Amino acid sequence: MSDDAGFRELIPPALDGERIDRIIALLADVSRNRAAAALTAGRVSVDDEVVYQRSRRVHEGEELVVAGFERETEHVPGAEPSVRFDILYADDDVLVIDKPSGLVVHPGAGNQTGTLVNGLLASHPEIAGVGSAARPGIVHRLDMGTSGALAVARTQMAYDSLVAQLADRSVGRRYQALSWGHFEAVKGVVDAPVGRSPKDRTRMAVVGSGRPARTGYEVSAAWASPAVSLVTCTLETGRTHQIRVHLSAIGHPLLGDGTYGGERSGLVLDRPFLHAAHLSFDHPATGERLEFDSPLPADLRAVLDGLGEPEPADQ
Repeated sequence: MSDDAGFRELIPPALDGERIDRIIALLADVSRNRAAAALTAGRVSVDDEVVYQRSRRVHEGEELVVAGFERETEHVPGAEPSVRFDILYADDDVLVIDKPSGLVVHPGAGNQTGTLVNGLLASHPEIAGVGSAARPGIVHRLDMGTSGALAVARTQMAYDSLVAQLADRSVGRRYQALSWGHFEAVKGVVDAPVGRSPKDRTRMAVVGSGRPARTGYEVSAAWASPAVSLVTCTLETGRTHQIRVHLSAIGHPLLGDGTYGGERSGLVLDRPFLHAAHLSFDHPATGERLEFDSPLPADLRAVLDGLGEPEPADQ
């Protein structure tokens, strides 16, 4: 809920006990540094008491108010039955979507219609009002060009639970990526903050002022001509374009990713070779661990088939 001074939120049960700087960053979708700056400036209060300490823990039912973070008026999307997508799993609390490449997840600048959310509101109207009015049911995102498994909350309880699991990094997310070049090590971790590029605000980059980001990777196959590597990436955090930025930063941009240096001669793809192949989380109602796998789509499979037999991954 917002007002002229900023925004205010009641802390949900799923976020009980979290640090206040993490809560501000999560709820306002800003960096931890910006959240800390608001605290230092005395613009944050909990139950009408000003809070300065970023490590202060918040509790269920407390009212958090942040001045100066006024949100823009949210566009409420409409239902569009023409938007099609496959469903990997459905029950009363959650959906797991097999998102195709080219489908935008939720409305935003330049994409107010024709998104996954518009299609979901037509087939599952109960998600309206779950979480954000502009992004109902959406707890995490995939880029337009990325395909694969995506969780959607059908109830507020499920939304709060999944958001909390993302915050504590207990959601399992594995991606398949085809990168240019050969990696020095078969396994590794890229640990580098990601934020808006100071040179181009439409792109993300590794920048000191960015939000913490960690991507694990493991090479499963490699080819000599052209020199490319098939990599399984594991997200420990979920920053915008994280895998694309991290792999590009270490000299291995994704095939087809023109934004981050992945368009090269010898092999052509009209989108980044990135697929959300595996998703796992604890069921919000039962606590049971659920695991889902999305098969590699035809366009990406065709690229691999065209490469022929790979070399051993450690060569």
